[in-house]
Amino acid sequence: MKPTVVDHIGIAVKSIDEALLFWQSSLGIKCTGVEEVEEQKVKTAFLPVGDTEIELLEATSEESPVAKFIEKKGEGIHHLAIRVDNLEAALSEMKDKGIRLIDETPRYGAGGARIAFVHPKSTGGILLELSER
Repeated sequence: MKPTVVDHIGIAVKSIDEALLFWQSSLGIKCTGVEEVEEQKVKTAFLPVGDTEIELLEATSEESPVAKFIEKKGEGIHHLAIRVDNLEAALSEMKDKGIRLIDETPRYGAGGARIAFVHPKSTGGILLELSER
């Protein structure tokens, strides 16, 4: 597995509309679109910054992992996403190395990406998303 780029940084927010006021008005970073990912129980907004993006995450259900994250830790950085060329191969390699995975098979995320999460206990406390686009 060789990561190709930092795909995005996910930030949990209570309100995408309120968060966009800061990112767009204060920093001039334009949102490329808002999307609801029903499977993940989130609404997302992507803001490109160079070769990577900021992903704002708003829970659409109290059962959403993002809602639980905000309840426990407050708003802030939720995850770091690294892009890989072959997600299945990356997951297999990590599993063979004994790395704890949240997702052993890919699932679909925002923007049509295939994603899988690596458990923070294996990454020094960071929720790591592997992304294939």
